[in-house]
Amino acid sequence: MTPSLSELTVLVTGGGRGLGAAIARAFAREGARVAINYRNSRQAAEGLAAELGSRTAAFGADVTRPEEVAHMVAQIADRFGPPDVLVHNALADFAFNGDARTPLDRLTWADLARQMETAVGGALCCLQALRPHFAARGFGRVITIGTNLMQNPVVPYHDYIAAKGALLAFTRSAARDLGPLGVTVNMVSGGLLRVTDASAATPPAVFDLIAAQTPLGRVTTPEEMADAVLFFASPWARAITGQNLIVDGGLVCG
Repeated sequence: MTPSLSELTVLVTGGGRGLGAAIARAFAREGARVAINYRNSRQAAEGLAAELGSRTAAFGADVTRPEEVAHMVAQIADRFGPPDVLVHNALADFAFNGDARTPLDRLTWADLARQMETAVGGALCCLQALRPHFAARGFGRVITIGTNLMQNPVVPYHDYIAAKGALLAFTRSAARDLGPLGVTVNMVSGGLLRVTDASAATPPAVFDLIAAQTPLGRVTTPEEMADAVLFFASPWARAITGQNLIVDGGLVCG
């Protein structure tokens, strides 16, 4: 039988702030054991863990470094048992500020590689560390975080969008590879969220413009995005894998 959310141990990468913190709170609300990963945001991650209680703890690791990820997974296993769920939310430092973005004529491969190292490389490191645990249990849930800018690059953040597009491709290929182990791998893609650390640099007028173009008439919140992540970890999504669910109030389709 597929376990309920309250029976799961969940690893949220980049979980100390922003969307990651909202995801950690959502799983904790449902009674799951939550491992909050951080790289630089130790104080925020430990504060969040203290707020959420004894079934939550913070674990430091750079998800692009296999040895750090392996050590983190071992620590989580000692505290809560091996993670059943990976939510790969970690993001290389980024600010959604169209005026400050790197335009195409000044973009370098290093700009793209920096984003891909965390988005795709981080997912790879985490999956390789967790695969033996998934195989031993015959169960696992992986949820990656994407963006609706892949469908509608209204602001061309080339490095960020390219990395998320590559992560979607990796999500789908990993779903094929891990499916025989009882593991589903899906992506949840949000639009501009009101408000995270990354979107704090976005001018208010941009939020208003997006809200006006969205069928629901408002900008999606981190909490609404987090609830969609819960769905993919829940028993109700047990037959869904390799999919990309766009959670943006209907702004884009497909």
